[in-house]
Amino acid sequence: MRQVIINCKFYLTSSILALTTYLIILSLAFFCNPVPLANLLGFFALLAYIATLIPSIFKMIFPKFRSNKSIIWLLKKRRYVGMTAFFFGSNHGLLLILQRQINLLSPLTYIEYFQGMTIMFIFSILAITSNDWSVKNLKTYWKKIHQLTYFVIFLLPWHILDKMSLKWTYLTPFAVAFSLINLCVFIFLKYKKQINS
Repeated sequence: MRQVIINCKFYLTSSILALTTYLIILSLAFFCNPVPLANLLGFFALLAYIATLIPSIFKMIFPKFRSNKSIIWLLKKRRYVGMTAFFFGSNHGLLLILQRQINLLSPLTYIEYFQGMTIMFIFSILAITSNDWSVKNLKTYWKKIHQLTYFVIFLLPWHILDKMSLKWTYLTPFAVAFSLINLCVFIFLKYKKQINS
């Protein structure tokens, strides 16, 4: 019973955090007229996703920062930040489906929007299993499931460059830069880990 209450509290806190941030983004969308709301949500999903990776990256690259209060806070709140990334990403996708009137029954849709659909599928799995019950019952499989997050690192730059080609807003260069830096850091860490082992 206590576990159910903790999980409900986690999802309630995540929802309140996401809703508050969503309202802030909605307000920003009115002032940032050149950037459509869907793109703004996608950008914030990217930032939240990168924030979930920062503690691991800093631990490996800058071991002296392990005891940094910001890194520790991000590590403790990683689930909330991840749920926020899912919330923004799903709203980004839903708005684009409605705006572009995308036919989800057509197989061509899944080919054309492969990266976005795959990212959303992975985010959905991660969101569903981001609770103590899943950690306890899935055990080693939980860790394997959550390693899917690293596949998203490769899909994000492709998704942004493909979907924003010839339609760049002033946020697009930042999104491309952040996603490419994230990818380069991940490749560097994997290379470094391979050399050390």
